[in-house]
Amino acid sequence: MDFLPKNDFDKCVHRYQGNYRIRKFSCYNQFLCFAFAQLTFRESLRDIESCLRAVQPKLYHSGMRGRIARNTLAKANENRDWRIYADFANILISHARKLYAGDDFAAELKQTTYAFDSTTIDLCLSLFPWAKFRKSKGAIKLHTLIDLRGNIPCYIHVSPGKLHDVNALDSLPIEAGAYYIMDRGYIDFRRLNRFTQGMAYFVVRAKKNLDYNRKLSRTVDKSTGLRSDQTIKLRGQKSVKDYPDLLRRISYVDAEIKKRYVFLTNNFALPALTITKLYKCRWQVELFFKWIKQHLRIKAFYGTSENAVKTQIWIAISVYVLVAIIKKELKIDCSLNDILQILSITLFEKVPFYQVFTNHFTEEVEENDSNQLLLLDF
Repeated sequence: MDFLPKNDFDKCVHRYQGNYRIRKFSCYNQFLCFAFAQLTFRESLRDIESCLRAVQPKLYHSGMRGRIARNTLAKANENRDWRIYADFANILISHARKLYAGDDFAAELKQTTYAFDSTTIDLCLSLFPWAKFRKSKGAIKLHTLIDLRGNIPCYIHVSPGKLHDVNALDSLPIEAGAYYIMDRGYIDFRRLNRFTQGMAYFVVRAKKNLDYNRKLSRTVDKSTGLRSDQTIKLRGQKSVKDYPDLLRRISYVDAEIKKRYVFLTNNFALPALTITKLYKCRWQVELFFKWIKQHLRIKAFYGTSENAVKTQIWIAISVYVLVAIIKKELKIDCSLNDILQILSITLFEKVPFYQVFTNHFTEEVEENDSNQLLLLDF
C-alpha cells in the first residue's frame, strides 16, 4: 500500500463527502478491506470478517482502523459512493499508463493504440432487479477500453446487460491521432464518423452484407495472406448520410486457421499488413476479461445493490492496476498472475517486499551435532 497515493485517495473521498459523519470505519479502511478480499480471493463478507479477525494484531500496522464486522462492511458497500473508487482507479490508471508508455507491442506503432470491447457478467435477476438483461435473467456489461501498451484499462463503463455494445460508443472519449480497434459488433457508421471527425483512426471488422462501390484497388502481396486493398464508398441513402467519406477495405486470409477477414478503416497511410496486425492485437482485451474473471472477484459480489456492485468492480480494477504499477516500478520479472498468487499468501508476512518475488532466498544451513552418531560410517 506504500505505492497507493493516499493524498489523491483523500481528495476523491472529500469530493463525494465519503467520510461525512463517519467515526471509525473510513473509506480508506473500506478500500483496504476489499483490496484484501481481492488479493486473497475471499468469497463473502463473512469470509472477509473471519480472515481479518484472525490476524487482528497486524491490522493496525497495515493501516486498517476500526472493528472489522460483516455488518459494517455491508453498510459501507451500500452507502459509500462508488464514484470515489472510480475516480481513484482513474488516477492509478493515469500513473500506470505513464509507466508503460515506452513499451512495444506487436504492431510497433508510435501512436497510442486501444482495443474496445465488452464482457457480460451474469447475475440473478431476483437479487439484482436493477440489472435487467432478459425476461428471467439479469446481467451487467463492462465496456472496456484497453491501452495495448501494458494492457491497462483506460475507460470502463458499467451498464445493465440489455444495453447494446454499439451504444457504448456514444460516451467513449476520442483521442486525436489514436487507433481504436473493434469487432464488427460496433459497426454503426454514424458513430464511426465520430472518430473521423475527431481525427482518430478506427479498425473494425466488416459485415458480410456491406453495400459499397469500389473506387480504387491497390496491389497486394498475396503470399502474406492479403487478398485485396480497396478504397470504397458506401451505398444506400442512410449509410451515405451517416458516413459520407471514403473508407478503406482490406481482405485478409489467416493461413493458420484458414479464415477470411474483411476490415474497414479510415486510415489510408499504414500498410495493409499492419492493419491486419493491429486487429490481431484486439485479442488482448479478451485476455484481459478472462484474466480479471479468473483472478479477481467480479463474478460473485459482496452486495446486491448497484452501488455495491460498482464499488467492488472499481476496487478490483484499482487492485489490478496497482499490481501492474508495482511490477513496473520494482522491475519484477514475474507475470501479474504470479504476483497475485504470491501476494495472496504473504500479505501479512514481515518480509522485504522485493525479496518475496526473487528466488534468491537465504537458506540457513544446519550444523551437524558432534554428539550425534552416524547411522552409516563410510
